[in-house]
Amino acid sequence: MKKQDIQQLKSKSKAEMQKELSESQTKLRDLKFDLAAGKVKNVSEIKKLKKVVARLSTLITGKKEAEVN
Repeated sequence: MKKQDIQQLKSKSKAEMQKELSESQTKLRDLKFDLAAGKVKNVSEIKKLKKVVARLSTLITGKKEAEVN
């Protein structure tokens, strides 16, 4: 993920980030099932998607803390 992409994520609202997080988690789950079934050819996509999910979770948590303070 490029710095530009990260900046775009930071500029989104909390609701938009939560929606994107949900979609990413669903896609990650589907990829894991496909990996177990032997259908996935690009295994590195799973690693990239895990990082996106972690970044989104971190940004959402940061926005929650900023709202409290």
